[in-house]
Formats: sequence, C-alpha cells, structure tokens
Amino acid sequence: MSTTTSSPSASLHSVSEPTILGSSATMERLRRTAARVASGNAKVLITGESGVGKDLLGRFIHARSARAARPFVAINCAGVSETLLESELFGHVKGSFTGAHRDKIGLFHLGHRGTVFLDEVGEMSLRMQAVLLRFLENGEVKPVGSDAVLAAVDVRVIAATNRSLPDMVARGLFREDLLYRIMVVHLEVPPLREHREDIRALSAHIIARCGAALAISDDAMQVLERYRWPGNVRELQNVIEQLIWLRGEETVGVDDLPPAVVAAANGKVAPAHERRRQVADYLYDALVSGSCSFWEHVYPMFINRDLTRADLTGLVRRGLAATGGNYRALLALLGMEAGNYKRFLNLLSTHGCTVDFREFRTGRASSERPIEPPFKLPTLKASLPGEGSRARSDARRA
Repeated sequence: MSTTTSSPSASLHSVSEPTILGSSATMERLRRTAARVASGNAKVLITGESGVGKDLLGRFIHARSARAARPFVAINCAGVSETLLESELFGHVKGSFTGAHRDKIGLFHLGHRGTVFLDEVGEMSLRMQAVLLRFLENGEVKPVGSDAVLAAVDVRVIAATNRSLPDMVARGLFREDLLYRIMVVHLEVPPLREHREDIRALSAHIIARCGAALAISDDAMQVLERYRWPGNVRELQNVIEQLIWLRGEETVGVDDLPPAVVAAANGKVAPAHERRRQVADYLYDALVSGSCSFWEHVYPMFINRDLTRADLTGLVRRGLAATGGNYRALLALLGMEAGNYKRFLNLLSTHGCTVDFREFRTGRASSERPIEPPFKLPTLKASLPGEGSRARSDARRA
C-alpha cells in the first residue's frame, strides 16, 4: 500500500483517488473488495497494524463512492481528549465550556453528504462510544451545551483501528452494540511482511515521490524483502527517505542499510526478553540523558502512532522502578517540569497507560513489558544507549 501521513487533529477536504500499490494476490483482493464496498453506503471498519495505510484505504473508498465530490472529514480519536472529541464531532455553543468563545460547527455537520473517517476509534472512552452510537442510530447532531438538535445529517462513517475490538468487547472496553454498528463491512489491511513481493514497487514509489534518483542494489533489496517490517509501510518509508538523504543519487548496497534492518533480516535478533525491553529502554535512556524531550519528541510520536501504548507503559514502568513508585520523581527523572504533573497523568489515563505505583513500593516489581517493540527511533542520537546507561547510573546513585 502506498504511504500516508496521519495528523492527530481533524482535517476537512475533498480527495482525489489515492494509489494503492501492490501486485500481490492479497493486495489485489483488498483493492477489489474496497472498490465493491465503495459503491454503497455501508459503514466500514478497517483494521490492521500501525503503519499499514488504513487511512489511505478509507480515502480510496470515499474517492470511488458517489460521495466523492462531497467532503472527506478525518479525525484521529486518539489525538483528542474526550471533551474536545465530542466538540470536534458535534460542535458546541458559545459558553458551553471554558474556552468556548463562539459557536462551532462539528465535523459531522460539515461532512454532510460526505464521508467521516474516525481513525483510532478503539481509543474512544465508553461515554463517547455511547454518544457515537446514538448518532449512528438517528443521524442527529446535538452540539455540546445545546438543548436542541441542530440538524439531521447524512454521512458515511468509516472507522479504523489497530486494536482487536472483539477482544475489547470481551474485556468491557468497547460496546458490543457499537461494534455491530460500525462493522457492517470489515476490511483487514495485511502487514507488509505478508506481501513482501510488493516491497520493490513500494520502494520505487517512495523514491519517485521524493523526486530522487536513488538506486537500490539487488543484494540490498533482498535484505529489505527478508526484513519483517514491524512498522510496516510507514517504517519502509522512513528507511527509504533516510537512504535518499544519506546516499543521494548513489546505488545503495547492503552496507548502506540501517544495521538493525540488516541484523534482523539475517536472523541476528536479540532474545525475546531483550526485544521486549528495547523501545522502553531506548526512550528511558534518551530522556534521562537529556538527549530528547518528552513533550517535544516522545509525545508527538505517540500521538502519531509511531509509539504504541505498550511502549509508553514500558517507559513509565522503567521510571517507576527507578523512583520506587513515585510519579512526581518520575517527572524529574524524565526531564519534565513539575507543572506538567497533571498533564502527564491525564495523558496516561486517557490512553490506558497508567501503571499502579503500589507494586513498585515493594521493590519486587518488574519494569519489562509483555510485547515485542515494533520500531526504532531514528531522530535520537546514535550514542543514546551509552549515554543513557551513564545517566541512569547517575540517577540511581542520586
């Protein structure tokens, strides 16, 4: 699938039909199914791992539908707090909450006769799920703070998530009735490792889109095709763009590829328990050493889904293990100001990343997290692990 960039905020625009690359049987089947679904008005749930291009498929369905000339409204539900999400979707009236200085039209109203794309729908709170369910049943838009319905609108809802909603239903985290409403049609976008034969076409597309003349040798391409791509197309795009900037118009060989990609492709992967800690350790070392800022670097990557909830939770566990379960000391350890205490706790609570501090007061808690890390942090210094180790030792001595 072609590449795309998501924004945590809402966007309202008309779209041209995007290109869905891939000649594999898997992608051909997905294209045919999406084109057939586009001709109707059924609600669609698109699932798949982070970075596979779920939003691209949503735009493809809209562009192929009878609503193509009408607005395509997209919003990342994970990037907006519950109160603001309701205001974004339904609008609000002046004075309905602090900062509501004027009336605002919601995205459902703005998207009338078009398509509304709800990215990361699995991150909605149970209350917002109930509000969304009511809208899907009657199409009525009632702004926040208003006693009256503003309008009844006609929008097609396409939702996307990288989470297993049936599992969330079983755990009481997602409404079963809402799942049936949004999953009239279910499309699963496969991870890149399941259609490796498309990596050559995707790489050529990324290079052409960047206007570069980069060439990749056969040996290097074979390495790219053996790699598992846990970050999927988004990770492939990152690697190709790095090569463009570093190698220019030269031919890329195996030695020019990122060492982590070459090592993993050749089977030289760390043991499972080490991989589980890799991302959390990398983040922790970088923050403690002062090489990056939580709010300037880590937070944007988390909101843009380059970091998972497990990555953030692992970071918190590392910090609490070092501070004996003290959240305020954790902020200082990670280089955040004391005034960010409530903001940090609200972030963790909103995204389900809060860790119980009490288990760390006993001194027996583990800072490991139970899933394999899916990505690397290319923006931080290559020397972070060494620097982070020294800083961590200093912090413990202090």
